[in-house]
Amino acid sequence: MESFLGWGSRDLEEKRHLIVNNFRFLILPWVKVQNLGSKVLGDVVNVLTEDWRRIYGYSPIAIETFVDAENFKGTVYRAANWIYLGQTEGKGRQGLNYFFHGRVRHYYIYPLKRD
Repeated sequence: MESFLGWGSRDLEEKRHLIVNNFRFLILPWVKVQNLGSKVLGDVVNVLTEDWRRIYGYSPIAIETFVDAENFKGTVYRAANWIYLGQTEGKGRQGLNYFFHGRVRHYYIYPLKRD
């Protein structure tokens, strides 16, 4: 992510709050609505910046998500024009602490600003 954004490690420390994490997104398998996932993600992108600014006082620059590579393909993110940046090393974060859980995740990002 840092190289994609042109950030160094210090930038990441100072600007991490500008990246919103899409923690969970799931459409249950029995829901059959064509393009529902990309439509919902598109709607989220359209309202997130303004809502975030109104509630928290600043606008985020991107949304990130981690897709469990063992169980999901990330198709909906690709269909909604999210950018695949690679995969994790099987580590997670709880607060400021990282720990090894062994599950590889695919990392996607959606820039909210062009610059």
